[in-house]
Amino acid sequence: MSPSPRETPGPTSVARLADTLRAQILHGELAPGTPVREEDIASMSGLSRHTVRSALRLLAAERLVTVEPYRGARVAQFDTDGLVALQQLRAALECEAVRLVRARHGTTWPPDVVHQILEALDRLERAAATDPDDWPEVARAHAEVHSEIVAAARSPRLTETYRSLHTEMLLVLVHLRPRYRAEALVAEHRGYLRLIQSVGEDAVRAHVDHATALILGALAAD
Repeated sequence: MSPSPRETPGPTSVARLADTLRAQILHGELAPGTPVREEDIASMSGLSRHTVRSALRLLAAERLVTVEPYRGARVAQFDTDGLVALQQLRAALECEAVRLVRARHGTTWPPDVVHQILEALDRLERAAATDPDDWPEVARAHAEVHSEIVAAARSPRLTETYRSLHTEMLLVLVHLRPRYRAEALVAEHRGYLRLIQSVGEDAVRAHVDHATALILGALAAD
């Protein structure tokens, strides 16, 4: 049987569609709980339902959508237990990264270790200065600061595990915007970089606990 003339089968079509849907979710165009219907996406995109289903499976693996038998797919929704569990996992991974870096370098990390973190902080500052109301862009820059802190441990497995939480955390931040002003976020994270060097894991726990309280407050107000 020859392929349908409207689609070239293969992973590229799946990846492209997943990228498009991911962007719509993380820019707030598809709110939590919104149905994501295979037939509608297939009709609008000109792709087969098999391709759409494969793209949705990718997003389900990132916890951006949930797929239930006979009920289809929806943008993931948030609950208190899930949010707390996500934050606890983030804290555990970041604590271990900070512990490893401090074990090697003490309380003053060398320039080659903090270089990427400082660049991520500069990107966050630019995002906040350019358009502080573009919260999805600010949230992405914010998440990259934490990713670079974990990457500073130079543990591929630790970095890979933390990166696997990236899109789920962005979904939380985009749709449950904590009570942050963008410029305050920049100052807080520059201070955080100093604290994790001097104080270590306790600074990570305090930072994540504070963020968790703000996110839960946003969930309660939603």
